[in-house]
Amino acid sequence: MNSIDTKKYSTKELIRRFLPYYKKYRFTMYMDLLCASLTTVCEMVLPLIMRYITNQGIADAAKLSVRVIVTMCLIYLTLRIIDCMAAYYMAHTGHIMGAKIETDMRRDAFDHLLQLSDTYYNNTKIGQIMGRITNDLFDVTEFAHHCPEEFFIAAIKILVSFFILIRINVPLTILLFTIVPLMAVCCLTLNARQKGAFRKQRQQIGELNAGIEDSLLGQKVVKAFTNEDSEKEKFEQGNMKFFTIKRLTYRLMADFQISVRAFDGLMYAAVLLAGGIFVVKGYILAGDLVAYMLYITTLIATIRKIIEFGEQFQRGITGIERFLQIMDTDIEIFDEPDAVKMPVPKGEITFENVSFEYPDDHNQVFRNLNLTIREGEKVAIVGPSGGGKTTLCNLIPRFYDVTEGKILIDGEDIKHYTLKSLRQNIGMVQQDVYLFSGTIAENIAYGKPGSSREEIENAAKRAGAHDFIMALKNGYDTYVGERGVKLSGGQKQRISIARVFLKNPPIIILDEATSALDNESEYEVAKSLGELSVGRTTVTIAHRLSSIRNSDRILVLTEEGITEEGTHEKLLALGGIYSSFYKMANELK
Repeated sequence: MNSIDTKKYSTKELIRRFLPYYKKYRFTMYMDLLCASLTTVCEMVLPLIMRYITNQGIADAAKLSVRVIVTMCLIYLTLRIIDCMAAYYMAHTGHIMGAKIETDMRRDAFDHLLQLSDTYYNNTKIGQIMGRITNDLFDVTEFAHHCPEEFFIAAIKILVSFFILIRINVPLTILLFTIVPLMAVCCLTLNARQKGAFRKQRQQIGELNAGIEDSLLGQKVVKAFTNEDSEKEKFEQGNMKFFTIKRLTYRLMADFQISVRAFDGLMYAAVLLAGGIFVVKGYILAGDLVAYMLYITTLIATIRKIIEFGEQFQRGITGIERFLQIMDTDIEIFDEPDAVKMPVPKGEITFENVSFEYPDDHNQVFRNLNLTIREGEKVAIVGPSGGGKTTLCNLIPRFYDVTEGKILIDGEDIKHYTLKSLRQNIGMVQQDVYLFSGTIAENIAYGKPGSSREEIENAAKRAGAHDFIMALKNGYDTYVGERGVKLSGGQKQRISIARVFLKNPPIIILDEATSALDNESEYEVAKSLGELSVGRTTVTIAHRLSSIRNSDRILVLTEEGITEEGTHEKLLALGGIYSSFYKMANELK
């Protein structure tokens, strides 16, 4: 189970945390409850009208004139018109209120997700997250609207029925309302079991979505290794697990419904038996018994509706719980209370006694690291895999925070600056380029939202991308496909470089930006990167040592820290780790 699923909440806590979302829409909620009370009153009047007509007809039929019956009918029709108007408001405006609350919750969840650190995404499946901010919140719309409405209506009906019936016959009313709490206890017990089943169902559908996403995104790898059967088997296991959980859910729902039907029958039987005897003995009138039966029908219909709403209630509660599990995830990287906007930096970067371990597994990456990168200097970092090269670069824009020590830019601790202003002054080009679904122009403009077409084209020219873009059928308006699948690796990389040109930051981090490219693409991208690094502080992580020969300084980072540093020629002469790396690279050519 992912860490996202670990926290559990009581129903009381979930409702308490959910209630503030009604605040903006309290007028709509009050109107909805007013309409609910009107529809309930209209429904509760009919048994009284039937009681009056029946008793009056039996006692003195002469007094039961057509005029009286027409008057009663007109009263009832008037109430029905009010009922229809109130019901329309509930069905229309009430549902829109629920949709607005769902929209607010989804917005809050997305805003919170954007603030979570890389650690969270390293340990949480995207499919699970997607399920929580889409499918789970769909159910909240119905819950937000119907939960207060249904319980409010039920409370009115039960209380009004009780006060009306107790005035008609005390013993029969007490008998009837003795069964109601027994039904409530039974329903609450079964509801609790349903909540657990719905929670498992939600978790499993998230796992299923994550598995499907993984298989479809990796479909080329699946086909290349002819592992279709393996993927089908994994899908079938997840699919059948979901079916098993859903089957349990439906069994619990069946238990729930059968229990309600049994209590329905018990209530009808009790009133028929006791009420029939009371009529024979003369304790109540025939019209009173008719009223009792109509009120029982109303009560049972109300309870059944609550029962039917029980599934919806549990789905909504489960959706709220899964929403809160996101919202209660700690934001690990945040602005300090005294953080200020970062001025345009000169570009000196200093690591002072920096130690770092990953917060989830506490894996120590380096300890007491000291390093100064001078303004405008081109520094390359090499070393064995797992030595902390990428981690070191990720600490500069605060994708992670240092465990000990501090990082300074121009002598000021980076924690004294707001995250937004810090990252606005740092440009990153990574090996694994991410292009958003859209056009080439839109992807380049991501480096500086609101840029003109002229600025976009100028950035593409500086990145060496303009010529290949113009050779495409639709030029800058070419659709790149999901994650840029319609472009080659070199083309995607140059678009990512164009983004950074457009952003124009004083500090550049190049994380193995050419290691996955062929020789021709590497040559073109290397020219673009050379242009990009002019006049900027540049930190380059590289496996291909040929691409960093002209760096001002090369650092060799291992598990012991920085073990070697100097120019390419100096490190070759030293005959250490860098020299051995260089010799191996030449042997592989």
